[in-house]
Amino acid sequence: MPDVSDTQAFLDPDASREYLRSWQENVDRTATQAAIMSEQMGRLRVTARDRNGLAGVTIDSAGVLVDLELTDRIHHFEPATVARAVMSALREARTEAADRAHDIAVETMGPDSLSARTTADRMRDALEQPDDNRRADEDDPDGPRH
Repeated sequence: MPDVSDTQAFLDPDASREYLRSWQENVDRTATQAAIMSEQMGRLRVTARDRNGLAGVTIDSAGVLVDLELTDRIHHFEPATVARAVMSALREARTEAADRAHDIAVETMGPDSLSARTTADRMRDALEQPDDNRRADEDDPDGPRH
């Protein structure tokens, strides 16, 4: 893009047209990249399982649950243990979705893009909300019911 710090050059009609043409190309390129990024984010799906193989979840790019799979193993555990397994899988999926959203933003907008960093940061914040109710033993299920 031409330098506009030189007032004389900016007032030159040819220089001004070149600056505006270059500016428009940059805007068009950024809009195209943003559309590609948005399309890829819209298709993003992440599946994760808890460590104990009780539950699997699939979420979209907003962290919304789109599929839940419970294995037959759940019949051997207390409902609270199964609930913790689902939540564990959900947290894992959200973390992975945030990582993949970051990758999509950087790949489409470029690693130096403020738009990519802002989008990735907002997605990470939305997907990885702190969970004050997290328990240290969330991934160690209670023993089987007797």
